[in-house]
Amino acid sequence: MLSQVIRYDGSMTSPSESAPLDGDELETWSALATVLEWLPPVLDVQLQDGWNLTHFEFGVLYALATAEGRSLPMSTLAGFANSTLSRLSRAVVRLEKRDWVRRSTDPEDRRVTIAWLTDSGAEVVASAAPAHADLVRRLVFDSLSAEQAMTLREISRSIAAAISDEGGWRPGR
Repeated sequence: MLSQVIRYDGSMTSPSESAPLDGDELETWSALATVLEWLPPVLDVQLQDGWNLTHFEFGVLYALATAEGRSLPMSTLAGFANSTLSRLSRAVVRLEKRDWVRRSTDPEDRRVTIAWLTDSGAEVVASAAPAHADLVRRLVFDSLSAEQAMTLREISRSIAAAISDEGGWRPGR
């Protein structure tokens, strides 16, 4: 039997301090957990089938496409991607092999590596983004009223803030 539970921030708490989820909490959690499990693979399938990209790789390309000068320091890009530098580096290597991204050392600070979106990478983003947006609209926004979409945004921000406050997962952790 567990005598203590480890929280994300590393502190310990007794399991008896909180009751198991039940009733409305369990129903709500179950619905959210289902979305969290089902949505990423659907997004991946579309991008894999159409562009041989994972959703994560598309996010990296999109972040570069929308950045000033189509470039970002790898550490900044890792923050945008909510990723470790190691995971991001592996993805960027795959993207470099397709000539969609290139990396170079920052001439002003040789300790910093900059990721650059190539012209062919920009073409991939321009091609994939409309279909991706259509899928997101179909799966998320078409199933919600405008008020529900606003509520979902507020709820998502509240959950993200709670995760951050709890000391939850962060890149490099």
